[in-house]
Amino acid sequence: MSAYKQFRTKPTHTPQSQPIPGKNQARNSAGGYSFEVSIWTRLHRFLILGVEGNTYYAAERQLVAENANSVLSCISEDGLRVVRETVAVSDAGRAPKNDPAIFVLALCASFGDDATRAAALDALPQVCRIGTHLFQFAEYVGANRGWGRGLRRAIASWYRALPPRDLAYQLVKYRQREGWTHLDLLRLSHAKPDADRAALYQWVAGRASESTAKREQIAWATDLTPPADAAQAFIWAFEQAQTTASVKTIMQLIDQYDLPREALPTRWLSEEKVWDRLLQKMPLTAMIRNLGVMTKIGLIKPFSQAESHVVKQLRNATALKRARVHPIALLSALRVYARGKGVRGDGEWTPSQKVIDALDEAFYAAFEFVEPSNKRLMLSLDVSGSMSMGQIAGVPGLTPRDATAALALVTAKTEPNHFINGFQAKLMALDITPRMRLDSAIKSISNLPFGATDCAQPMLYALEYKLNVDTFVVMTDSETWHGAVHPVQALEQYRQRTGIPAQLIVVAMIANDISIADPNDAGMLDVVGMDTSTPQLITDFARGSV
Repeated sequence: MSAYKQFRTKPTHTPQSQPIPGKNQARNSAGGYSFEVSIWTRLHRFLILGVEGNTYYAAERQLVAENANSVLSCISEDGLRVVRETVAVSDAGRAPKNDPAIFVLALCASFGDDATRAAALDALPQVCRIGTHLFQFAEYVGANRGWGRGLRRAIASWYRALPPRDLAYQLVKYRQREGWTHLDLLRLSHAKPDADRAALYQWVAGRASESTAKREQIAWATDLTPPADAAQAFIWAFEQAQTTASVKTIMQLIDQYDLPREALPTRWLSEEKVWDRLLQKMPLTAMIRNLGVMTKIGLIKPFSQAESHVVKQLRNATALKRARVHPIALLSALRVYARGKGVRGDGEWTPSQKVIDALDEAFYAAFEFVEPSNKRLMLSLDVSGSMSMGQIAGVPGLTPRDATAALALVTAKTEPNHFINGFQAKLMALDITPRMRLDSAIKSISNLPFGATDCAQPMLYALEYKLNVDTFVVMTDSETWHGAVHPVQALEQYRQRTGIPAQLIVVAMIANDISIADPNDAGMLDVVGMDTSTPQLITDFARGSV
């Protein structure tokens, strides 16, 4: 065949190692060709997925740099929109971790125009809701700009906006993180306290000082009787907990002043009675993180009040939403707790089956309410080698490959007409059903062998076996390179041969800049994996509501 005849603007078969003529494709990290997503799509992926660890093809530092540069492009194009998007993701708890949102806000406050910088600093309390977040912001923003008047005012306002009792809680629970302390930020921001906060600021300065004069200024914190002011009384209770030798006193301080676990000396955190008191008013996120510890010391056990309390809390969907508990946090807790051993090897326990079941239920409840589309959905999970590297939200051992199984189950439990499968260089059956528990579903695919990536396989398989599919849902990193035909070409062949106007939904599991979906095809949609709204977007698009 003449070389000239091989060029076609509408080819039916193009190897994935070559770009489709006439299509705006770019070389991906695996050597194949995919579609580039917009900088705004990449921003959403970064805000939701972040960058944790290396992927199969790219190092963590490279991914951070690429995403940071993409964020800077968004800021240059419309900085105020970046701030709005960041606040929306963070405030709604749509991301497994808040770190990417804090990082993006710091970039807006450093590199935006005057309006963008002002908006970013105004949004600080909405994104940085606790002391740890504020320390992270200080670390990120300090690497990119100086401490000008606007930044100093924003940090000082963060402290001033909190009610005194809430501020005391932040000062005690998050005393230092990321190499920063509250004293560092109060000094850098030139914060000037009002009458309600003067004593609290003095306590922060005095506790960190060796000066006798400054220590004398906070004598109220160690007096025998508590101050009448609620904020100062909380500080007083913390100081009492540091010196008492009585477990009874510790329990009384927890009861009367709601001291958190972080306010107690380590020696008290092996006492079952102490944990029992802490559990009664423990925030949901803290409760979920400490399930293993409370089981190890014997507090959570069959028929115990603690077990009943935990199960009741985990089944409270409203409380989960209010506490911004992300599904990934629950999935991580389920995997670790069911294993009966901490990630860092810190002790073993016999897990409660009721708690395991409640964690499984809570995972689904943490997503937005999903209505079935009643369409024929083919849920295809990329289980190739590139999906087996890296971590989702920094959860040890939870790779993008593993996370696809959990996300697929959310849709499978909702949709009555579904077919779950996996693919590498060819499509394969997966032993996953909606009746499985989450950790079992993940285990079923976590040990699959590595393989090449061909994202066209779902459509080719459906053609070969004459399956009637309305919507193909492909969960992937889009690093496809192996096949003899591009995924979009395989979809077009399926549409033409079957007469079904099939759709393609690509669920991105990595914060990269590529997709197998053609942005110019209205029948294709890119969504971000592990966004709490992803399952609802899938069903909405499948039934034509998006």
